[in-house]
Amino acid sequence: MRKLVVVVLVAALAACDSPRPTERASIECAAGSVTAQGSSAQANAVSAWIKDYQVSCDQATISYAGVGSSAGLRGFLAGQGDFAGSDSPIAPADRARATARCKGPALHLPMAVGPIALAYTVAGVDDLRLSPATIARIFGGEITRWNDPRVTAENPGVTLPGTPVRTVHRSDGSGTTDNFRKFLAATGPGTRWPPREGIGVAGSNRMAAEIERTDGAIGYVEASYARFHNLPTVRVGNASGQFVALSDAAAARTVAAARTTGTDGDLPLELNYRTGDPLAYPLVLVTYEIACRQGTSELAKSFLTYAASSAGQQTATRSGYAALPEELRTAVARSVASL
Repeated sequence: MRKLVVVVLVAALAACDSPRPTERASIECAAGSVTAQGSSAQANAVSAWIKDYQVSCDQATISYAGVGSSAGLRGFLAGQGDFAGSDSPIAPADRARATARCKGPALHLPMAVGPIALAYTVAGVDDLRLSPATIARIFGGEITRWNDPRVTAENPGVTLPGTPVRTVHRSDGSGTTDNFRKFLAATGPGTRWPPREGIGVAGSNRMAAEIERTDGAIGYVEASYARFHNLPTVRVGNASGQFVALSDAAAARTVAAARTTGTDGDLPLELNYRTGDPLAYPLVLVTYEIACRQGTSELAKSFLTYAASSAGQQTATRSGYAALPEELRTAVARSVASL
């Protein structure tokens, strides 16, 4: 079988230059072109997958636009693109449209674990711990200064300035926002949205840039963006009372406790943000590719097969994501094979 090249048209980011994985998947190449759109949180992973894929394949064109989960799903439901990237499952109100678009089931294929970083810039502070309740009060506008007693109580030995808190949030449709709000609702008092005095920014990369240049800022971004911008990140409190630093391994522990809510190869996950695992980082998202069981092209299937392979997951980890737990990865690979 001829080998084919994949051209990447992803509007993304520095992780495109991730090193080659040490394990190479056997790729069944197919000719043609594929377009997809959606989550900007997964754009770094998709970019790296496409770059890797072209090593084996040389007559295909794959493009992915990181326009945000909401815009990506709207386009997919309207018949645009071979698949959509989303950080949240299809809403119940849109499931009938998805079935009509696919002329059958639309499958949620978990493809990468993205720890959500609470990134911040507070002059003189390089280690910060926050419980879910305190995070909710910060984004709810109740805590307005970094030396608020409720923040200092969680950070003994840290000198916190009286700098005003400046929350940064996504102004566009965002699966990262959806997952962050689910975390707040599950673990604390919740908060009104958007934040009362917050700075609204479109896109993950602009979010990270806004946090980086604003003293007193705090915002939520998929971890690879915080890492690229070298932003400090919060140690987040979990249900066991431990403050856990962001790491891929700690995030994977939360995902391993998730429950699959779909059937027959459809794999939307219900995350347990209140897992009692003391080593779990509780603020995570799982990013999906959403594809039709019927009518998906051979090239799209080939590409998704690579992304779900062990080699594809190694590439994701090199791009700042956590790999899927092996049991879940195997289930995703079976679902992709059914396309």
